[in-house]
Order: sequence, then structure tokens, then C-alpha cells
Amino acid sequence: MRIKVQVTPNAKRERFDAVKENHFSAAVKERAQHSEANHRVQTLVARHFNVPLTSVRFLTGMRAKTKMFEVVE
Repeated sequence: MRIKVQVTPNAKRERFDAVKENHFSAAVKERAQHSEANHRVQTLVARHFNVPLTSVRFLTGMRAKTKMFEVVE
């Protein structure tokens, strides 16, 4: 399953909310440098779908606020 995540890095509070079926909104405390925020979002996606971290693959958006992930269940 492919999902789209709109990310807000450097937030005061962490959250992960569903906007639509395959579209999510995330706020993470980590900075957008050195892929810190990307790794945290990947962890939140794995936790939300209750799959191991290795089942969540980053597809696009490494430097953008909108990211695409593939979740293998």
C-alpha cells in the first residue's frame, strides 16, 4: 500500500493523523537536517500500521514536506 504523508518538522508536539484513507499528516520534533525527520516519520508510519520498520519503504520526497511511503504488510 502506498501512502502520502505531509510532514511538519521541528514541531513542539509530535502527532500522526489520518487525513484521508491513504493520506496522513505528521508533526515531528526532529529537525529536517541529516534525514532526522524522515527517519522519525518512517517510524511513526510503521507504528501506525503495526508493522516492522523494515516493512516501510521510502519512495519519494526526501527533501520535500510531502513524502510517499510504501507499506508492505
